[in-house]
Amino acid sequence: MHGPIPAAWLLVALCAATGAYCLLRMRSGVEEQRRSAGGDALMGFGMAVMAVPAAVFTPPRWAWPVYAAVFGAAALHALWAARTTPHHLHHLVGTAAMVYMAVAMAATPPAGHHVHGGSGVPLLTGALLVYFTGYVLLTGARLVPAPVTAAGSASARWGDRPELARACRLAMGIGMVAMLLTM
Repeated sequence: MHGPIPAAWLLVALCAATGAYCLLRMRSGVEEQRRSAGGDALMGFGMAVMAVPAAVFTPPRWAWPVYAAVFGAAALHALWAARTTPHHLHHLVGTAAMVYMAVAMAATPPAGHHVHGGSGVPLLTGALLVYFTGYVLLTGARLVPAPVTAAGSASARWGDRPELARACRLAMGIGMVAMLLTM
């Protein structure tokens, strides 16, 4: 991604930490938590890798089509899973956005050869920005503390707590907005 290097490293750290927490959530006793956590972990680590500043590491040209294929397969899986679980529609949009960004990175000329045409924001980038901005605002609003009963807080393990899963998705949504803004 192209953008300020300190911001890129913060995005890498945020996405990697989110991916690591999602891996831990995969140990949950709740089956739906495990399934959802796997997709979240893939997104977190994939976003972390994509956000590494280009000045530090530029992947070889063949890496972007591989990246698009991996997230394309994840998009097909999310499409299949969305039949029974509506949350997987969000995974579908997220993985499709990752495919879109990988294809855009593959089409970008090598460093130092950028063409500055100034044609504005592409329609798909704008639509994804609107979706993820709305998702961030909605998820952030859902994190507003609600009254918790003593029995409810004691019975849930830290990996099964829905507010932590929402916080991870919020972090990845913010990361996706930042990545789309740098395109």
